Amino acid sequence: MMAEDTDTTAALTTPPPRGPGWSFNWVGRIGLVVILFWALVALVGPWLAPYPPGQIVDYDFFTPMSANYWMGTDYLGRDIFSRILMGSRYTVGIALAAVTLACTLGVILGMVAAVAGGWFDMVLSRLLDAFNGIPSLLFGLVVVAAVGSSIPVLILTLTAIYMPGSYRFARALAVNVNTMDFVTVARARGESTPYLILREIFPNILGPVLADLGLRFVFIVLVLSGLSFLGLGVQPPNADWGALVRENIEGLSFGAPAVIFPSIAIASLTISVNMFIDNLPTKIRDRSE
Repeated sequence: MMAEDTDTTAALTTPPPRGPGWSFNWVGRIGLVVILFWALVALVGPWLAPYPPGQIVDYDFFTPMSANYWMGTDYLGRDIFSRILMGSRYTVGIALAAVTLACTLGVILGMVAAVAGGWFDMVLSRLLDAFNGIPSLLFGLVVVAAVGSSIPVLILTLTAIYMPGSYRFARALAVNVNTMDFVTVARARGESTPYLILREIFPNILGPVLADLGLRFVFIVLVLSGLSFLGLGVQPPNADWGALVRENIEGLSFGAPAVIFPSIAIASLTISVNMFIDNLPTKIRDRSE
């Protein structure tokens, strides 16, 4: 007994080893750097643009890269570099607002449904399952075509598309945690439902929820770009990256860089988020296990 007590005391007082699970590998670091770069561009980029984004700076369209126009000009002779800086605010801003709303609502409802159970869980799950069966791009097309395209409409539409999936993910995690012994003990102590959610369940699903948030951010960027490419996203004179691709698609026949750089911007953002999420520290990614 003395040996067992000594081993237990040592295990409780000895700090856990700081293994490689606490740090990013080089792939995750590259992804994080690119994400921070585009976040910084979205914040300050429009003020650093060398030309007003809507100003025609060259009467020749689809001009190549030069010292004056680093990424060439578009189909009207506007500076593409300035318009990409402006478009970053719409692409990153709308996607970030939508994914924050979708995941916040989904996670809260998922945890409440897992703890409450009963008819509330059954009715809410069936309703959101039915809504989740609607193709995302089709739903976006219908809503935007019906009520018009504006930034609030886009944010709410993207939120409605991705909130059910976030709910299902959070509910599945919360149901597993809700059956564990420490939650049962807290419930036996008479703890309230808000206490169980905030102190017992949410900290143990936070890591997977953050990973899911990153993936849904990528999906939202792609759906937003798809809507803008179809002319139903951000409307002129403003433009996000998807709209810049649509506007300058004819430049492919001229070998113009105007359509290439917005596509690279979309690809770099989405790939970097995937790189970051796929290489999260294992201590964070596996927190709920």
